[in-house]
Amino acid sequence: MRNEQQMAERISAQYTKKELTGLDRLRALDSKVKRVANIFSYIFGGIGALIMGAGMSLVMTDIWAEIGMSGDPMALGIIIGLLGLLMAGINYPIHKLILNERKKKYAQEILKLSEEITNKN
Repeated sequence: MRNEQQMAERISAQYTKKELTGLDRLRALDSKVKRVANIFSYIFGGIGALIMGAGMSLVMTDIWAEIGMSGDPMALGIIIGLLGLLMAGINYPIHKLILNERKKKYAQEILKLSEEITNKN
């Protein structure tokens, strides 16, 4: 009987609207600041890795003959691979730049909310 009551309370708690605390709002705001930079980094880094892999495939395999390219693909493969490597190399500085810009944008709001939380305790 007691277990059924606890289970019913847990299920009903999922359907009741919860009031956000200051800490919940602070976490959400912090996540909002970081989300754009992280998504950009994942996508840009993934594309850079794929481009680098394509260049490596041209250099290390004979796939160039399968796709109908004539001549030696070594130079083209090296150029494509270096482009992908460059993208992977600049990914982190771009990530930091985006993150710092977003931190500047939301700094006042985060600091204000953080101060409200610390002054309550």
